Amino acid sequence: MDVCVIRVSHCEKEIFCFSVPEECPSCGEQLRGSRLQEAPVSLPSPLTNGHKTSCCLLVAPAQDNTHREFDGMSDLHTGVSNTAGVVYNYTQGGVVRDQSGWESCVSVPLVRPDMFPLLAQWDRYLDQFSDGPMWDPAWHRFDEEHHNCFTFCLGFINSVLAAEGRSSVSRDTFTHSFILPKMRRVTKYTTLYRHIQRHQYYMVDRQKDTQQDTAAKPDIF
Repeated sequence: MDVCVIRVSHCEKEIFCFSVPEECPSCGEQLRGSRLQEAPVSLPSPLTNGHKTSCCLLVAPAQDNTHREFDGMSDLHTGVSNTAGVVYNYTQGGVVRDQSGWESCVSVPLVRPDMFPLLAQWDRYLDQFSDGPMWDPAWHRFDEEHHNCFTFCLGFINSVLAAEGRSSVSRDTFTHSFILPKMRRVTKYTTLYRHIQRHQYYMVDRQKDTQQDTAAKPDIF
């Protein structure tokens, strides 16, 4: 998904496309070179470069996903970034520290940027947790159901919560509160993107000025 999706408003329609069409698909009026009701707006991609993140949980297609795409059916892989964008992730060979390979993923921020004491300790926490025997294949074998990459990520998050004197978070709570909202947005964006690839545009009736509360979920720490 290298091309940016834009939204054009015309004749009470919203047209999603990769570039402004020659004419409006609804009324046939020339669009290029004419005055639009509003300037075209770029829709930000829900995917980010994980190596440019800091202190985030990252979700990416698993290595066995041939096209490395979020297709809603393939397995996913999770990791945690340190303050320099190195992604720590648990695999069958133990914890891997990736400096590449997470360039297109879903990012869940874990720490507010003003939490300086925690940010200063983050890399030490992550290294210490990653070096624990729980993630050493000589002691514990990787299990896709019960001891996997998400087990590692959630375990690290809860270890930091404990170090900060906070209560732990369950797998279900974290998934439903922080991951699923992001994944729904990826699914909608991917569906829209593929529709535009096939049909050049996607058009819906323009919504009236009804503002919805779209406040983001707070960081977990």
